[in-house]
Amino acid sequence: MTVSAETLEEVQKTRWRNQWKELKAQVIDTDLCTGCAGCVISCPHDVIGYDHEQGGYIPFHLEDELGPDDCIHGQKGCTSCTRACPRFGIWEAQADDHLFGRTRSEDEVAGIYQDILLTRASDKTINEVGQDGGLVSAILLWALEHDYIDAALVSYLEGDKSSWKARPGVASTKEQILQSAGSRYTYSANTLALDEAREAGHERLALVGMSCQSSVPPVMWSRRIGKVAKPFVFNLGLLCSKTFDDAIFEELFWAKYGLARADITKMNIKGVFQIWTADGGFHEINLKECHAWTRDGCNHCPDFAAEHADISCGGIGENSDWTLTVVRTDLGREIISRMIADGVIESRPGDSDPGAIALMRKLAEKSRRRWPATAEQSVSLGIPAKK
Repeated sequence: MTVSAETLEEVQKTRWRNQWKELKAQVIDTDLCTGCAGCVISCPHDVIGYDHEQGGYIPFHLEDELGPDDCIHGQKGCTSCTRACPRFGIWEAQADDHLFGRTRSEDEVAGIYQDILLTRASDKTINEVGQDGGLVSAILLWALEHDYIDAALVSYLEGDKSSWKARPGVASTKEQILQSAGSRYTYSANTLALDEAREAGHERLALVGMSCQSSVPPVMWSRRIGKVAKPFVFNLGLLCSKTFDDAIFEELFWAKYGLARADITKMNIKGVFQIWTADGGFHEINLKECHAWTRDGCNHCPDFAAEHADISCGGIGENSDWTLTVVRTDLGREIISRMIADGVIESRPGDSDPGAIALMRKLAEKSRRRWPATAEQSVSLGIPAKK
């Protein structure tokens, strides 16, 4: 089922009345919530908290007056939380229409895009420090240097990195960008670093986030949320089929394989969960063993390909040091083209690795099949109904 232009126009004309009460009932209580924290950063009254601990990663209401299911500010007309939620209402169609002037077609299960490339950082240090060729780090460094952004919302590892506990943070220097490089596979709601960025005086921000997070800014823009959305000027999305609860370190990696969290130096997923350790060891764990630790917020997420980012990135190609790069918007194409012209990144046509494109589509279809039949069905466009 598609969402027509007439329906979108009618939604835009209709006064938005949805508040926390509807968000709680339609998204959080139905397990559609991904934990992106869009509702948290948008709340002008600071009455939505966020559970960062393992088993959590969800927003909750802080006020006692009406309990956890309703909001006194919502009763008075505040609608910010639902305007920011990329799983509420016809979120996909609204974001599509805002970014691209149309909604995706049936064969665009990985979202709308202009180009697909394979890219990697030309700088050897950035290439090695980053994940799968260091593209994300290279883009952030270039965008900072060329005055596209003041800073980026990213994730860091707490303490000396041996905790492998991801946390949101702000990167505004080369050192900070390189410190944030690499993949975690546990969750960090990078949007939550917005206040830190504002307090530091940064006005133009890049958001680096998983697919659910990359839909937050365009949903906000489409629903005219106001000033909270203005700092987001560039959106880098990470291809993501799922993230894992922090408990996987103790309950699987340590309990079964004797791999201590503090000894892990790098992780990647290439059909299997790959782990490198400080003693030079390399270990592969079957992904099926990891499924039990899938974060609850990922179980119904339909977006593998970060369909609402300016540029979507992921290491799913046949070569581990190249990034599959999905260029979606005019801004994304401008930045990638200029970086290639400057020699900052190397590039190859995406179809030089047809298996990577086929895998992206396969994983995108698999993710869309997780979307419940009871939720907005335009999200399932292009996916055959289950027999």
